[in-house]
Amino acid sequence: MPVCFCRGTRVRGESGSKMSAARRLLWASLVLCSCLIPALSVDRSNFKTCDQSSFCRRQRKLQPGSSPYRALLGSAELSGDRFSVKLIDDKNQVSLLLEVFGLDGNMTRIKINEINPLKPRYEVPDVLIEPPRPAELQVSGQDDNTLELSLGTTGHTLLVTGTPFRLDILAGQDLVLSVNSRGLLHFEHLRQRKDTDSEKHEVSPESEEPNAGEPETPKEEEEESKKAEEEEPGMWDETFKTHTDSKPNGPSSIGLDFSLPGFEHVYGIPEHADNLRLRTTESTDPYRLYNLDVFQYEIYNTMALYGSVPLLLAHNIHRTLGIFWLNAAETWVDISSNTAGKTLLGKMLQYMQGGGETPQTDVRWMSESGIIDVFLLLGPSPHDIFRQYASLTGTQSLPPYFSLGYHQCRWNYNDEEDVRNVDSGFDEHDLPYDVIWLDIEHADGKRYFTWDPHKFPTPQDMLSRLKDKRRKMVAIVDPHIKIDNNYRIHNEIRSRNFFVKTKDGSDYEGWCWPGSAAYPDFTNPEMRDWWSSMFAYDQYEGSMENLFVWNDMNEPSVFNGPEVTMHKDAVHWGGWEHRDIHNIYGLYVQKATAQGLIQRSGGKERPFVLTRAFFAGSQRYGAVWTGDNAAEWDHLKISVPMCLSLSLVGISFCGADVGGFFKNPEPELLVRWYQAGAYQPFFRAHAHLDTPRREPWLHGEANMLIIKEALRQRYALLPFWYTLFYRALRKGEPVMRPLWVEYPSDVTTFAMDDQYLLGTALLVHPVTESNARGVQIYLPGDKEVWYDVHTYQRYQAPQSFYLPVTSSSIPVYQRGGTIIPQKNRPRRSSDCMQDDPFTLYVALDLQGEARGELYLDDGHTFNYEQNEFLYRGFTYSQGELTSSSLEPQGVFKTPSWIERIIILGVTKPTSVTLRLPGLSETQLEFEYDANTLALTVRKPGMNIAADFTVSLR
Repeated sequence: MPVCFCRGTRVRGESGSKMSAARRLLWASLVLCSCLIPALSVDRSNFKTCDQSSFCRRQRKLQPGSSPYRALLGSAELSGDRFSVKLIDDKNQVSLLLEVFGLDGNMTRIKINEINPLKPRYEVPDVLIEPPRPAELQVSGQDDNTLELSLGTTGHTLLVTGTPFRLDILAGQDLVLSVNSRGLLHFEHLRQRKDTDSEKHEVSPESEEPNAGEPETPKEEEEESKKAEEEEPGMWDETFKTHTDSKPNGPSSIGLDFSLPGFEHVYGIPEHADNLRLRTTESTDPYRLYNLDVFQYEIYNTMALYGSVPLLLAHNIHRTLGIFWLNAAETWVDISSNTAGKTLLGKMLQYMQGGGETPQTDVRWMSESGIIDVFLLLGPSPHDIFRQYASLTGTQSLPPYFSLGYHQCRWNYNDEEDVRNVDSGFDEHDLPYDVIWLDIEHADGKRYFTWDPHKFPTPQDMLSRLKDKRRKMVAIVDPHIKIDNNYRIHNEIRSRNFFVKTKDGSDYEGWCWPGSAAYPDFTNPEMRDWWSSMFAYDQYEGSMENLFVWNDMNEPSVFNGPEVTMHKDAVHWGGWEHRDIHNIYGLYVQKATAQGLIQRSGGKERPFVLTRAFFAGSQRYGAVWTGDNAAEWDHLKISVPMCLSLSLVGISFCGADVGGFFKNPEPELLVRWYQAGAYQPFFRAHAHLDTPRREPWLHGEANMLIIKEALRQRYALLPFWYTLFYRALRKGEPVMRPLWVEYPSDVTTFAMDDQYLLGTALLVHPVTESNARGVQIYLPGDKEVWYDVHTYQRYQAPQSFYLPVTSSSIPVYQRGGTIIPQKNRPRRSSDCMQDDPFTLYVALDLQGEARGELYLDDGHTFNYEQNEFLYRGFTYSQGELTSSSLEPQGVFKTPSWIERIIILGVTKPTSVTLRLPGLSETQLEFEYDANTLALTVRKPGMNIAADFTVSLR
């Protein structure tokens, strides 16, 4: 949550009486400087372009052509699931080792590393949840320059071409994907710097004289070329603005290209404020993956933001593919369009069906350090990709039920009285909410794990009052620690030697909210264990079981560091440089915090932790938000593709700050943002310190009533949301998903990101235009029907139409063939709804059928892992609605019952009866609306956990 800049430094005033006069003077000058210059948008000069990043510049300078690498097929070895072969670079004679691993579930892993590196190169730990299950490889063919491997039992084969080196994966005779087909593999080996001056002194004048003035031999030219290469700017040190990055082992970057014949649409690699479908980058910078604290980011560009997930998906009407580039260093991704015919060489022609040219997308990955470690996810369906990626990095954690409700946040609620008044305001205006948040001002001088003794003197009393109303609080705990000898947290981390080090071995220091700060080394598992222990109730003074945590600034943000982050030559646990681990740092912070919340309850309670920085696997630890957005219509609009991109790479628990963090939203924008946020997984309003207050009742009665309706729609659907998150936990399915996931052959949906699906049942098209009088709706599906959830109007699909809207409109459609459980009684919080009755919304398809699910547990513990849950299935067919258990081993008692069943698209029955096992039939009361073809069955009365049959005759 940055505020303003002064020569790369952003500050808030330091509180407390212990600040020296010199430091007070420094603070005053910084504050004056920073506040004289209004910050209206991102200062691009604070962040590198590809051309300013020396390794990106070097990698991108290479042009497609014949690869300098050869695979020495005579060195090939095959053992079970592992195939290896040596690669040699004909330019510098450096040898590499290529390993190909067969993986169960239609996946392949490719690793390339130096055979004898000067020192070990970083391989990313802790992201894969377990060693991938192997699948046996077999040699199925070979000639002088090609070796053919069979990849398990899926019908895929891998062709290894020796000269020039390339890999091709085929499904039957169809080319699916090629590796290094454009010859852009580039692996910079670690080396010691040559002392060119001393080399010159070693050559005597006599030995030079006979050749004086003579032309250089080819060998001499090659040596001179190598020397020039060694001294190219940025190879051994690199300066950006006032910061110099030392590179003691020289350049270490890696790059590799992938060609995707037949694909025109690619997605993923968040986080970027851009459309869902990734753009080509031939004439722009590549997409950058480098976790950064970007001040008031711009939209529709390829600049890096707060998090990075190096997973790219490609989709066409025939199949979906995934490329998971497991590397935590700064990474750039170039995307270009080509045609398959231009890269099909030699033997590959015999594997292609037909002639002509096929659309093709080429993707080039470039990382500053580490090794090439890439997983090829071969689908072939979108859901196969989700399953494959989840098998590697895990699924979205099951959130506590309350966290799916509405969150009220601000930088900052001033004190305990302010919190009490805001909390009371929701009750006075009959508005539901679950969580109130505290930003950095709640702590004593930005010393995390503390409370300001004047503003928050009795935190447990405050938390107890919220608990009495069955509400929660979230407080911020950031990973920069104020350097203060009177601060226990700082002293303990220092005494344990757990801070990140400089290249010279001292504790790394930078500027952040508290002023001078040190940074815990979360890559160290002992540091993470210690951090987790600090959330114990006897360590985190004033905390209670209804206090949860927000990790901000964990990119890490360093106000006076290069690109507002940590120096790359800082040193972490194990001797690794920060350049190696940068993008995974935020994951480790959230992981340690989540573990701390679990431990404080003795392993019983589920955590809730929100993070700004993230990496592959972050879905296992909590929620993510899209950072410091602005109160602008385009920022509301971009929140949809940003969350869709995150959902595609496993992070389902995503949302954007409702109303925009920066600037002041006009009432119309604020209302529309509440309406959109109510249908995004993480639903939180948040605002900058300098903005006027935005609580929902401060914008006029009419606007408050519209916001209230949006909140109530959210709360009514909480059972549906919770069930979707259970499916995300068990199956890796995204909660919020693009239309093409469910309609993979409908090309109309491939670039669509202004509407989306929740699960398979709800289609949402938020209104994101100012003064909108209508929106264009597209309802997909061949011979399907959709129902407006507000009017029950039925629409035949596929069709596109213009829908007039008013200020209260939230266009949402239920898919025919689905059943959605809701709870429609307004309450102050989700916990108060725990025992409330359900309404089942049954939307029939053209065959008069429908299916749905409901997952229930206690909403907050891990007891579901001991089968304390209900997972019910509802089916409507041939005039009968039945309920049965989808997982009979699950047992959970609840008093909740079914108070209403609404069936859409049905003809009027003469009677409706209920049958329970072992009991006689009971006649039920019903109403029928002939205009909407909607049948309402009132108070059938059975417990939601019961098996039953409701029959229409």
